[in-house]
Amino acid sequence: MTNVCDSSTPRIYVACLAAYNNGFLHGVWIDADQNADQIRDEIAAMLARSPVEDAEEYAIHDYEGFEGGSISEYAGIDSVARMAAFIAEHGALGAGLLEQFGGDMDQAESTLEDCYHGQFASLADYMEELTTESVTVPEALRYYVDWDAMARDAEMGGDLFTIEAAHGEVHVFSNS
Repeated sequence: MTNVCDSSTPRIYVACLAAYNNGFLHGVWIDADQNADQIRDEIAAMLARSPVEDAEEYAIHDYEGFEGGSISEYAGIDSVARMAAFIAEHGALGAGLLEQFGGDMDQAESTLEDCYHGQFASLADYMEELTTESVTVPEALRYYVDWDAMARDAEMGGDLFTIEAAHGEVHVFSNS
């Protein structure tokens, strides 16, 4: 399974396994950014139209719009809907957090809520802003401060991590 095409709306392609096992391709693309019960209703309707009688089982055979996030073939519909809503709301930032935490939605949500410091052009820009807000750096010394080294130290020391959502768009988080 691959995420072949990122679109703006997270979608899943759900296939009927009874049809698949009997040589038929029968499935439907479903917008995943909706209530889990609505997704289940669309799956039930697809299974009811199956060319194989009494079809009950399905699998997610493809997906798009999850910004690089991964959906397994037998992912639970509740988790798919929750992940899709998170990514629809936060885009590449949400997908990056999910990747950072191995798909753990609770960790991604709490990190965004509790540890987010904002969007910057670079981690060095964040370090400069943080430093100049907390201490006065004399103008004569400002050019001698190595913001890149400070950023590298903070990241390597585990104090901060970043999610790059686009070129020149870095989101900064604390690791606590």
